[in-house]
Amino acid sequence: MPIAVVGAGPAGLMAAEVLAQAGAEVTIYDAMPSAGRKFLMAGRGGLNLTHSEPLPKFLARYREAMPHLAAAIEAFPPQALRDWSEALGQPTFVGSSGRVFPKTFKASPLLRAWLRRLDGAGVRLLLRHRWTGWDNDGRLLFQTPEGARAVEARATILALGGASWPRLGSDGSWVDVLAARGVKVSPLRPANSGFAVAWSDIFRDRFEGQPLKGVALNFGSQQVRGEAIITRTGIEGGAIYALSADLREAILHDGEATLHIALRPDLGIDELSTKLSMPKGKQSFSNFLRKAMNLAPIAIGLLQEVAKTSGLSLPSQSPADIARLVNAVPLRLAGTAPIARAISTAGGIAFDELDANFMLRRLPGIFAAGEMLDWEAPTGGYLLQASFATGAAAGQGVLKWLDA
Repeated sequence: MPIAVVGAGPAGLMAAEVLAQAGAEVTIYDAMPSAGRKFLMAGRGGLNLTHSEPLPKFLARYREAMPHLAAAIEAFPPQALRDWSEALGQPTFVGSSGRVFPKTFKASPLLRAWLRRLDGAGVRLLLRHRWTGWDNDGRLLFQTPEGARAVEARATILALGGASWPRLGSDGSWVDVLAARGVKVSPLRPANSGFAVAWSDIFRDRFEGQPLKGVALNFGSQQVRGEAIITRTGIEGGAIYALSADLREAILHDGEATLHIALRPDLGIDELSTKLSMPKGKQSFSNFLRKAMNLAPIAIGLLQEVAKTSGLSLPSQSPADIARLVNAVPLRLAGTAPIARAISTAGGIAFDELDANFMLRRLPGIFAAGEMLDWEAPTGGYLLQASFATGAAAGQGVLKWLDA
């Protein structure tokens, strides 16, 4: 009787590899027509596998979940993930930001090599098998193109992902199945997501898809430098994602959140005021801002958008007031982007439902890994690292449980 792994993403495939290396018979089930679809999506812009920063700082990125993930990541740390990738013929390098990528920048060669190795180790991969729960005899139930199927397993690892990008397979349908068995699941929420902003039609039509570069975003005590993208319904991008957890929670609590954007974060108020005190001459106010402060059209557009919303006439403001606005543009966020468009999800199986080996306490022999668990992390390699590491830990957990 094989061990069942449900979900063919990074966590599930890594769990299967750990089990197969120990000589176990393993079958992977996945609802989609091919494996690793979200993994491939993650590699579209260059596969960010992990990060090179020191492990204590790395672990702190997981915030409240850090104590629950630390042992798994310490057992399979970033260097182990890099060595694993290289063993599959995909050596890695550290980018200027400290992020780690395969030298090819692609996910597909790594995934193909991985699936070949799993196949060579005897791992079976059954696709178009959508898990729906268990029958009264404890067998796994799947919907397949040929109809319902019940499967017996020595143990099961669930690695079904969260609820972002559901068209790639992780639709969160497992939440109700586990909740019906008494497993506590924190509500799934968008993480590393964009936010809704009520842009005017003029601003939206002109600047949709354009980046705000070199800005600093401030929320509460946090400041993040980077880039943000104007979307038709709001704002997204790497700097936004870095603040998304706190912004999301503020919106859940207060119904909205105000983000402050510094358009020229390297210049102080006095220096900006001096530049703005220069004679404007006959040039338009927009041209004056562009030349005096080297602002891009999108930055000027944002200033004008926010001033109009606030009932301010920019040309009538003092240089000092405009300078203060330039480096603290208040942007009202009215909501989070839909979870289906988020990069990842927060929420999931509560850690107190799991033992130290990632087995569900209420369901002996059933383990869980990856984004199903109640953790979140920023982009930068932390998401994949924890998925790989918890998959490996769940695989080891199954081996310990079977040997007990």
